[in-house]
Amino acid sequence: MTPTNVLFLTFLIGFLAGLRALTPIAAIAWGAHLGWLQLRTPLSWLSSIIAAVFFSVLAVGELVTDKLPKTPSRTAPPGFIARILMGALGGTCIAMAGGAGTAFGALMGIVGAVAGTLGGYHARKGLVKALGSPDFVVALIEDVITIGGSFLLVSRF
Repeated sequence: MTPTNVLFLTFLIGFLAGLRALTPIAAIAWGAHLGWLQLRTPLSWLSSIIAAVFFSVLAVGELVTDKLPKTPSRTAPPGFIARILMGALGGTCIAMAGGAGTAFGALMGIVGAVAGTLGGYHARKGLVKALGSPDFVVALIEDVITIGGSFLLVSRF
């Protein structure tokens, strides 16, 4: 895989973290645990079954919480910051696994997370309005895209 392709994937994992902060990290942990991608120290701990289960439980919690009516917007500071941090972590992991520079991978993950957060917010609002459907339905579609996209991306290694 070329460095350019790897860095594009770091942007994409960040973008997916902008949609759901924890799902891409859970997919990375499972991918590393299953040997799909290799993480070195200091991120090798993500390949443990404990990390894979831990992030999966958190990701499921996030998927459920996202559907609750009182959940704050992803653009509110706590959610936005979490997405940026998870985008950076995801980008670092993907860059490491692909043999690219981890600092640039983290930066691309952050850029992707910002794009995913803001783009996902506006796309979800726009689709709810355009389709006249409940937010819940569009949120489920977003879940499928994030889960499927994360595992597809991680399986590329």
